[in-house]
Amino acid sequence: MDEVWKIIDELARTFRQLDDERKVPTEQQWTLQVLKIGEEFGEAAQAVIGVHGTNPRKGFSHSWDDVQSEVADTAITALITLARMRPDDAREFFAGVLADKSSRFLIPAPPSPDGLEG
Repeated sequence: MDEVWKIIDELARTFRQLDDERKVPTEQQWTLQVLKIGEEFGEAAQAVIGVHGTNPRKGFSHSWDDVQSEVADTAITALITLARMRPDDAREFFAGVLADKSSRFLIPAPPSPDGLEG
């Protein structure tokens, strides 16, 4: 995961720098980046519609591979957004939120009989 976060952080820095050069205020950068998540999700939704052929103008226009690619784009965009909003602790913040959310669904493994983990 370290390599993934290195790339995410680099992309976040690059996009922040480009927006700074254009004199886009920080909160507007964040707002636009959150809207970008919505755009990417829309593309994923469009791909699902294309898989099922429910758009009469386009028919069966996408595959599940297309959907998966769009979902990955959405996840990447969301992580970049978090890194732009929390450049100093995005990894830790994400890990904390993930731990909190997952604890509602995942049951911790019981301790082993000999007291040793894993």
